[in-house]
Amino acid sequence: MTNHRVHVFEDVAMHDKKGDCWLIISGKVYDVSSFLDDHPGGDEVLLTATGKDATADFEDVGHSDEAKDLLNKYYIGEVDSLTLPVKHQYEPTAAGSSAGNQTSGGLVKLLQFLIPLLILGVALALRQYKKKE
Repeated sequence: MTNHRVHVFEDVAMHDKKGDCWLIISGKVYDVSSFLDDHPGGDEVLLTATGKDATADFEDVGHSDEAKDLLNKYYIGEVDSLTLPVKHQYEPTAAGSSAGNQTSGGLVKLLQFLIPLLILGVALALRQYKKKE
């Protein structure tokens, strides 16, 4: 097993296949190779999160506390934040620091909730309209 150490992004990104899968979440590196077959969302979800900072992917799903605790089992070190590409960098959430990202992410989640309701409302309205004819 790899010692807990600091890994450069380029090295972590090379571990991007079944049987050799590392993820970067919140500045930490996890070797989830042995977890691929057990992941409830399937191995493809984890494999698509390789080669980048997967913090947003992990947090957007809304993992349980048990899932977050399970990460400790796969922890192998930290990522050298200076080696992260700018667009992949993890930025800890601080009061007001990423309001723009939270707003757009919140908007997407709101739309994912509202659009099906809107479609349902239109369908029900059309049904009522056709009954009156």
